[in-house]
Amino acid sequence: MMKNYETVFILTPVLSDVQAKDAVEKFRKILQDTVGADIIHEEDWGLRKLAYPIQHKSNGFYHLIEFKADPEKVATLEVEFRRDERIIRFLTTLLDKYAIDYNERRRKGLVGRKKEQPQPEAAA
Repeated sequence: MMKNYETVFILTPVLSDVQAKDAVEKFRKILQDTVGADIIHEEDWGLRKLAYPIQHKSNGFYHLIEFKADPEKVATLEVEFRRDERIIRFLTTLLDKYAIDYNERRRKGLVGRKKEQPQPEAAA
């Protein structure tokens, strides 16, 4: 049975934009071809400052992929993350029904908005 996952990985900042896109494409291809996953959503967060230095680097290219896959096949993706020297860190998370709902609402732009307050009636 396929389950929903979300993976965030950080690429080393010494890569050019083209090299970073190639690395992302590699993992997208692994997900689709090797793991047999259905990619639901993808976000490129760009170059960001790390919370603490990792491997003497203080920045990294962040990328998020939300996908559906068989639980046994997710380990294949993580092995590929560990083998690639361009990856500084990664985290793959199994999403529960609340996280799936939250992600759907976030994609539609319904998260983070303030609710509109009713306007007071103007005195006549």
